[in-house]
Amino acid sequence: MTNHYRELLTTPGATGLMLASAIARLPQAMIGIGIITMLVEQTGVYWLAGAVAGTFTLANALIGPYISKLVDQRGQSRVLPVVTTFSIGMLLALIFVVHMSAPATLFFILAGLAGTMPSMPSMIRARWTQLFRGKPQLHTAFSVDSVLTELAYIIGPPLAIGLSVSLFAEAGPLVAVGLLAVGVTAFLLQRQTEPKVVVGHTRHTGSTLLIPGVSTIVLALLAMGAIGGSIDVAVVAFANAQGWPASATFILAAYAFGSLVAGLTFGALRVSLPIEKQFFVGILVTAITGVLPLFAPDVYVLSAMLFIAGLSFAPTMVVVMKLGTIILPPSRITEGLTWMATGISIGVALGGLLSGLIVDAYGARAGFGVAVLAGLGMLIVVLLGLRTLGAVSTTSVEPTCP
Repeated sequence: MTNHYRELLTTPGATGLMLASAIARLPQAMIGIGIITMLVEQTGVYWLAGAVAGTFTLANALIGPYISKLVDQRGQSRVLPVVTTFSIGMLLALIFVVHMSAPATLFFILAGLAGTMPSMPSMIRARWTQLFRGKPQLHTAFSVDSVLTELAYIIGPPLAIGLSVSLFAEAGPLVAVGLLAVGVTAFLLQRQTEPKVVVGHTRHTGSTLLIPGVSTIVLALLAMGAIGGSIDVAVVAFANAQGWPASATFILAAYAFGSLVAGLTFGALRVSLPIEKQFFVGILVTAITGVLPLFAPDVYVLSAMLFIAGLSFAPTMVVVMKLGTIILPPSRITEGLTWMATGISIGVALGGLLSGLIVDAYGARAGFGVAVLAGLGMLIVVLLGLRTLGAVSTTSVEPTCP
């Protein structure tokens, strides 16, 4: 294990990229929940808080690929300062109008405009791809990336909530905005790892989603996001039904910790199985372990079951991102990776919504059924697209610029 990670860390530019990316990805985990907590503390209206945060998340998911397309065409150092500055301005304006108790319509408008915040995880993965495309170190790099993502979602939401509850309502989003400014600046200072702009090949002039294999991955990730989103809601409902609402925190932490442990372990391995088969195995295990929470009698067993379920998440994401770097041409890499992240984000939102409706109608345990159905849908999508993934993963994409 040590050798693979040492190889990664001794690569010029890798350590700086890792440290900068650790800061740059935190705001994505903080801003949504920060908006919710700020509005709940300020207005006490839960539906408004959820709707405004949902507007930001949806806008970010839909706008993100187009910003990433600009990045592919013009470069990170030219696009990121502009869109980040605009997003920060809109977030600060949102915080101000909430503080001033302005009309709620303004909240939605500013939240939507703030959705121009760039997809930093995709920018980071594009840099790892620039460093290690076609090399075994890319496997370890994406494993580190998945671990840092899990850490961001373990640290970020509690930090945002704690700041807003213990200091003042706007504290969580304000700190998130500050981290966004610092993180993106630190990231852009790592000029050694910035991807070169690649002129696209004529055979890739259509939509990135129409590149063979991409739609299969995006739909599978949408279902995978639905599993995570439904589990989040169902866990909160289950903890409340058990009379111990606070237990939801450590239950969900167990889920994330399982993914983190598996991500670190997977990064130390070199798997010889063809990449599309690795993807299928990861999806299969994710779907099967998604059934476990249905049978949990209490919060302790549920924690153990979700730890097991989490073990497949990070390795599957590592395989997905590696597969993406194979089938996506270099001129579309950031956009393509962002579409994958968009699939997850929309899936999380849909999974949470459906699980909430099911919980209201049939009780807490039934909410886990959404994860089971999403897992089944994910398996069907991958089985239908497996032959295409196998074919495209063995063909070369357009070469990078020398």
